[in-house]
Amino acid sequence: MFVPAVSPRRAMLALALSSIVAPVLAADATDLGQVVVTASRTAQTQDQTLAPVSVIDRAEIERRQVASLPDLLRGEAGVSLASNGGPGKATSLFLRGTESDHVLVLIDGVRVGSATSGGAALQDIPLEQVERIEIVRGPFSSLYGSEAIGGVIQVFTRRPQGPFAPTFSAAAGSDNARRYSAGVAGRSQGVDLGEHGGWYSVNAVHDETDGINAYLNTASGSYDPDRDGYRNDSLSVQGGWRFNRQWDADAQALRAQSRNEYDGSALGGNLSKGVQQVAGARVRYAPSQTLKFTASAGSSQDLSDAYYDGAYLSTFDTRRALGSLQADIGAGPGLLTVGFDWQRDRIASSEAYAEDTRINRGGFAQWQQGFGAQSLQASVRRDDNSQFGGETTGSVLWGWDFAQGLRLTASYGTAFKAPTYNELYYPDYGNPLLQPESSRSVELGLRGEHAWGDWSLNAFQTRVDDLIAYDATLGPFGGPNNIDKARIRGAEAGYDTTVAGWALRARLTWLDPRADGGGNDGRWLPRRSRQSGRVDADRRFGDFSVGASVYASGERYDDLANANRLPGYGLLDLRVAYQVGSAWNVGLSANNVFDRDYQTARWYAQPGRNYLLTLRYHPQQ
Repeated sequence: MFVPAVSPRRAMLALALSSIVAPVLAADATDLGQVVVTASRTAQTQDQTLAPVSVIDRAEIERRQVASLPDLLRGEAGVSLASNGGPGKATSLFLRGTESDHVLVLIDGVRVGSATSGGAALQDIPLEQVERIEIVRGPFSSLYGSEAIGGVIQVFTRRPQGPFAPTFSAAAGSDNARRYSAGVAGRSQGVDLGEHGGWYSVNAVHDETDGINAYLNTASGSYDPDRDGYRNDSLSVQGGWRFNRQWDADAQALRAQSRNEYDGSALGGNLSKGVQQVAGARVRYAPSQTLKFTASAGSSQDLSDAYYDGAYLSTFDTRRALGSLQADIGAGPGLLTVGFDWQRDRIASSEAYAEDTRINRGGFAQWQQGFGAQSLQASVRRDDNSQFGGETTGSVLWGWDFAQGLRLTASYGTAFKAPTYNELYYPDYGNPLLQPESSRSVELGLRGEHAWGDWSLNAFQTRVDDLIAYDATLGPFGGPNNIDKARIRGAEAGYDTTVAGWALRARLTWLDPRADGGGNDGRWLPRRSRQSGRVDADRRFGDFSVGASVYASGERYDDLANANRLPGYGLLDLRVAYQVGSAWNVGLSANNVFDRDYQTARWYAQPGRNYLLTLRYHPQQ
């Protein structure tokens, strides 16, 4: 199978890995170090990728000692977060300045999120269930279809790293936070090398906190000066079997059930109960190293019920079924990938929507090839949607290894976002004539790998057309329409090195996200931080390890009119851990050490100084 132009050693590694890594569900990707699959739907080492990719593995998750997935993603290149309060509260992620629903979120290859409101409930994905995260920045509708305007975030759940091993953790901290997890996992020896055998994993997590007083607007009728608690119970079950070198199959399921308290009213409620459920299965047949076929099927559910003072108010449920066929064909000097995706969304709600089902069919093709020191990745996709018709997207990425350890990259891509059910059909508001939001992006990047560290620089521009916004001229109450545009420019920088035994990791982001045209022409898009940066420093001293993270965010506005300014802020987190023997670890983290008051969404407080003590049992493999 073809791999882009890299050193012979890396080419041989990628060749071997690509024969055992699934391109869609990526069941074994978590075991393969720097191998990623999200950027091309095929296996690549991270330094081969032509798109900017960030990878956070399990070791990094445990080293940072953060409490939630949004906390983990905070400060990553291109990422800006806005949260309606403390743990478990609704959190929006803006990737490269695009809208919060312009980010495609996958769990083990299965698309997740709400078809009514748009976006995925990142705050409800339990971090203890996560093995690895891949963040691919840039337009990727040409491989994945709708939503991938800003990029793709793929979460891989916990996988076994060796023979049978139980795991356990318990944590307690500020605001009466407590978290417990337990699991068992194992895999046959030699299964990664194509030998007969299987693997399995079962993991359960309970996460609960009394929370903080999240809502601060005392003049509002919704204000309630109490703690807004949160609880999440989750279970993941996974397994796979390799029959021989040609055939293997796997399946996985995750269910997370949440209970979230918030300040609200008799119309919007003050308690929500939700379920995030994902299931998927995959079969792969590889008759040779130059030919591989993958069939996968999956489902996801986003279920939400609202209550007010214990009385039921409303239901908004999304049930999604998905299927995919993909073939990877080594064709002379390159790799041809062709595939077909099928998706059906069904909603059930206490509101009477005019339509409750839609089907999307998408066919795609991708070509990857190396030309000496240059590499090319080109893809095109056609989506046919039962609601709005067809949409064609494409992208081209180019890379040039012009000197030892230096690579120049350039790319151009188009993408789109399908309108949500609320925008199309919400009673007395929706507009069934809406068309998809569309974008076109250009990017130029430079990265280096040296003895003194690895670094990267990326500059990009994205223009989004047909943005859906409120139009007062529609109907008696107004409604959504394709009337807005946006122009987003930005730059990202990353640096990883080791100095005097300290592992240093730095990420910086600069954004210029503006409305383009209309009454708000030139104004900043809301809730995006225009400058942000994060620096992590960690070091081991025998069985002890210490670390610190500094995060800084510039000012932002809470509204498109730029009338409500939210000031910038800086945070310092500290952590220490002690390894007790080969299996036990004790960690203590202190977050927001200087007890900084700040908001990422107007009127919603964020946690002040807080602590978390964690005990883990994880035998070394």
